[in-house]
Amino acid sequence: MSAVGRTAEGPAPSAYRIEDLAHLSGATVRTIRAYQDRGLLPRPERRGRANVYSDAHLDRLRQIADLLDRGYTLASIKELLEAWDAGRGLGGVLGLAAEVDGPWTDEEAVRISRAELDERFGGAPDDAAVAEAVELGVLEPVPGDEDSFVVPSPQELAVAVELHAAGVPLSAISGHLRELRGQVEHIAARFLEFTTEHVFARYLEGPHRPTDAEAAEAASLVRRLRPLAQHTVDAELARAMRLLAVRHLHRQLGTSEVPDAEKNTRNVAIPASTMRAVDGLVGPKQAAEFITLAAEREVRARALDRLAGSHHPSTDLDETP
Repeated sequence: MSAVGRTAEGPAPSAYRIEDLAHLSGATVRTIRAYQDRGLLPRPERRGRANVYSDAHLDRLRQIADLLDRGYTLASIKELLEAWDAGRGLGGVLGLAAEVDGPWTDEEAVRISRAELDERFGGAPDDAAVAEAVELGVLEPVPGDEDSFVVPSPQELAVAVELHAAGVPLSAISGHLRELRGQVEHIAARFLEFTTEHVFARYLEGPHRPTDAEAAEAASLVRRLRPLAQHTVDAELARAMRLLAVRHLHRQLGTSEVPDAEKNTRNVAIPASTMRAVDGLVGPKQAAEFITLAAEREVRARALDRLAGSHHPSTDLDETP
């Protein structure tokens, strides 16, 4: 398969025909040639009438296969390999990618049979509901076993079971999950923007990729920051549920009693463009305080105008002097 000789310095490098390289790497001959055309794989050495490949080509094919398994596109793989060839290192970048791509929850997937699934939801088979659960990723089919599914999040399935037992139709549960996902993805996007701006920007600035040391440091930060988003959402959801549940209860009971902390507050819708402008001016943490102070300043200004114009009853506060 390979031609291996010996030189005075030791074993000669391995030499492969393209068919041998395909067999050893698991790639097809057509794929190898396509990688060459894309610049992902160096051209072979020409020896007489034969094209000869080396162990370096085999290693490169294995690297490409590993990156494809990680979800990289061929275009991004080319950039990574070019960075590596330029001496900027690949190990650190891949370590960072693996950290980001790792599990963001402690939950472990479980397997469930179709019979057990039907039983948990009342015993009546519902093909439409199962198909929708598969589409949403709540269930994942098991290749070669039509009667089994993988459940990536047992907690999410357990919530659906409890809601259905309480009388919520499966179609309503699916619709609620779709709506919830859009809102949660928005929260996740904002958290990523926030941490990128204030934490990871220093690793991304400049024309070059981070060094191995920088990528390893960034990966360590990802591990430390990973639980923060979950903890923040848990705390804020608990606060909001406590606040809104009390209001909802009083509204349903037709009472006007409101906790003391809520008697002098109200929710006001503010255009998203205004909130973005305020965030850009003072930052998200100070946005609420800024809006409150700005409103108070306006109220005080109008009160002063009213006092100053008290000797002129016809003066309109909205008119310009």
